[in-house]
Amino acid sequence: MDFEERLVSPNMTDGDEALEFTLRPRRLSEFIGRDRIKESLGVFIEAARMRREALDHVLLYGPPGLGKTTLAYIIANEMDVPMRTTSGPAIERPGDLAAILTNLEPNSVLFIDEIHRLNRAVEEILYPAMEDYQIDIIIGKGPSARTLKLDLPRFTLVGATTRAGLITSPLRGRFGIVHNFELYDVDSLAEIVTRSARILEVPINRDGAFEIAARSRGTPRIANRVLRRVRDYAQVRADGSIDRQVAIDGLAMLEIDESGLDESDRRLLRTIIDKFDGGPVGMETIASAIGEERDTIEDAHEPYLVQIGFIARTPRGRVATRLAYEHLGLTPRHGTQSTLI
Repeated sequence: MDFEERLVSPNMTDGDEALEFTLRPRRLSEFIGRDRIKESLGVFIEAARMRREALDHVLLYGPPGLGKTTLAYIIANEMDVPMRTTSGPAIERPGDLAAILTNLEPNSVLFIDEIHRLNRAVEEILYPAMEDYQIDIIIGKGPSARTLKLDLPRFTLVGATTRAGLITSPLRGRFGIVHNFELYDVDSLAEIVTRSARILEVPINRDGAFEIAARSRGTPRIANRVLRRVRDYAQVRADGSIDRQVAIDGLAMLEIDESGLDESDRRLLRTIIDKFDGGPVGMETIASAIGEERDTIEDAHEPYLVQIGFIARTPRGRVATRLAYEHLGLTPRHGTQSTLI
């Protein structure tokens, strides 16, 4: 199955954009969880508004689907300023960035998703823009070339990335506000499911919301996607409302188990256990055995399986842990890893 088609994919899929626009909170008071981030951002935003200045530049990093883009929109709404959105790969040349920056309104928000994918030439244009609100444009070529310095309106750059380690130190150092997004706990995710169900006009009780939240990998995007599918099941196979049993039955139809694993995840674990005696086994070998690209496994499957302790990375390769055996109802072999390495 294509990773982008999986219900448990944290990345944006074709059907998510309209749904997320409908469910996206507009204000900090509507943003569930992230209390520490909300508190500090609330103070910084209020101070900037009192001074009638642009908010300091903001860097948001963490796994996909956790609300980084949503928070960028909230910042613009709270500041009551326009917002311009783009992404690192979309800005191919320095001139592309210069065109965006020179057309910004005073105090507006520029949101750059996947900011770690900016090329170096574009990034160097961004340094003086962030620091001095100026850019240097080279006019002409060769000996007759000259530099033209343009003043920019003060603006707030909000950068989002899933790979903070790939952001260069000079760029990272120019962000005054940096926040890390971690996976949601089940309680907060259940609140998000309940709020989304209310907007979608789907009756759901507390136990039903918790069942969906517990299997959504700590990711609001996955929770909302699964809620939509369980809603369909409830309308066809039940009375339209979602309680715990309806949620369990709907999730069983979707092949999402109690730990949030789908059939692709379980096939990966069974391959390591059955074909390679639980490991250690190299990633290239695993990819060949299940007919997937290595990058797909490393990006789509492995992070969550490592996080919940089902796979351990070792110098010799990947190993299925005791938890993985127990989850699949198998007897661990002697010497199986019981914890992550």
